[in-house]
Amino acid sequence: MIGTMRGMRATTAAPWWRVLWDWRVAAMAALGFAAGLPLLLIFSSLSLWLGEAGVERRAVTFFSWAALAYSFKFVWAPLVDRVPLPGLTARLGRRRAWLLLAQLGVVGAMLGMAATDPAAGPAALMRMAAFAVLLGFMSATQDIVIDAYRIEMAAPEQQGVLSAAYIAGYRIGMVVAGAGVLFLAAAWGSSKGAYDYAAWAAAYTVAAVAMGVGLLTTLSVPEPRGAPPDAVTPAGEHARLLGVFLLAVTVFVAVFWAAGAWAQARGWGALGPLPTLGWEALRLALALGAAFGVGALAVRAGLAKPSAAHQTWVEPVLAFFRQHGWADALLLLAVVGLYRISDIVLGVISNVFYQDLGFSKPDIAAAVKTFGVVVSIGGGFLGGLLATRLGVMRALWWGALLSALTNLGFVALALAGPQRPALYAVVAADNLAAGFASAAFVAFLSSLTQVRFTAVQYAIFSSLMTLLPKALGGYSGGMVDALGYPGFFVLTTLLGVPVLALVTWAGRRLPAAPDGGAPGDRATAAASPK
Repeated sequence: MIGTMRGMRATTAAPWWRVLWDWRVAAMAALGFAAGLPLLLIFSSLSLWLGEAGVERRAVTFFSWAALAYSFKFVWAPLVDRVPLPGLTARLGRRRAWLLLAQLGVVGAMLGMAATDPAAGPAALMRMAAFAVLLGFMSATQDIVIDAYRIEMAAPEQQGVLSAAYIAGYRIGMVVAGAGVLFLAAAWGSSKGAYDYAAWAAAYTVAAVAMGVGLLTTLSVPEPRGAPPDAVTPAGEHARLLGVFLLAVTVFVAVFWAAGAWAQARGWGALGPLPTLGWEALRLALALGAAFGVGALAVRAGLAKPSAAHQTWVEPVLAFFRQHGWADALLLLAVVGLYRISDIVLGVISNVFYQDLGFSKPDIAAAVKTFGVVVSIGGGFLGGLLATRLGVMRALWWGALLSALTNLGFVALALAGPQRPALYAVVAADNLAAGFASAAFVAFLSSLTQVRFTAVQYAIFSSLMTLLPKALGGYSGGMVDALGYPGFFVLTTLLGVPVLALVTWAGRRLPAAPDGGAPGDRATAAASPK
């Protein structure tokens, strides 16, 4: 079955170790580190900071809005693809100019959070929320540019190992922002019941300094040859497109906030989990509908030229369907949307499972946050190397199989009870499979993009890949209540069966691997950087 699938042409001329001995691998690891740093500074680390500062739990959840930037980065990705930055683009090139701007924004947001004591009152808490949203926005923008840079800096057959390097750096960045920042805040004197603002401020400042790794990399690496040429659109039209985007964002925030205030005034916060989930989905849909509707009306009213708006936001999507045809494009999007469903749905409740089984927090931290991260990095490089040597589709198939089968290890752990060797064995298998599948999948996503629309198409794919799995993961607690842990883990394994079928179908239906353009197009355009 696997032999019938065709991936991208494997590279066999050089030994495997020479693939790793490349400056681009080191550069992607460093940029991955810069991309992984901000994430936990918005979520877990910030939640603990706010908790120690005495902020009530309901207010802490307000900061989850900062995560919306990661889910909807495809909306402003077209501007990153097309709009040059005055003074920076001419000096650094399109990709590095935007990357430098995004990284400076990340550093500024981190320092702004470090300069704000959330315990100082409502005004300070609102400033902290604003800086958190800014951090999410600039971090998501950095992700857009790094993804485009990685795809354009090397040929398609090299994307596997570059993806592995990026994921390795990303996970190390998350460890620094999570465990590292928490360790520093505790070591410098802040704890639950003994809050010390200076300790948290210093820890976040150290994280901002660590972003120097990304800044130095951006200033050192060359602009990729595969980057799209500068747009010929007049500068005034760029400003008008940006105005449409800012207007749509303003409407989104206003409608989202107003709907939340309306529901709170009617006491809807006491609804059960499923009605609340349904309302939040409706609230998000209303805000998005209003934003897109106002944006379309603004274009019709002449705020921006319809042709420019079409080329910026519509053409990248139409180009993907024109390239592959509607049937194959929908098949590819189905693979993108479902590939990670097995491990993401399980991952939502995995830490709760460990606790329910009887493992202590130190046990979980040592096994999952330390040992598991190291194993996942190894799995990522294994997946990247196999994608490089065997082809993306074969590596993709094996990643889907391993992701599904390793879920059965959780069944064995649930039946065995809190046995530490069993915990480490399950965590090792799960993280090895997750790292392998992640590297293969990122290489697959990279292969789908076209040079003209690298940033926006990849942003769409990366947003789509978590949409359904995360939505389904919200029901994982109810599934466990109904099925028990062993039944739930068997179900997550079975979720991988349709994925295997889709990958097999895609490999048979697409005799030539998707390379992001006409045959040889991207391999020629992105074979090597300047």
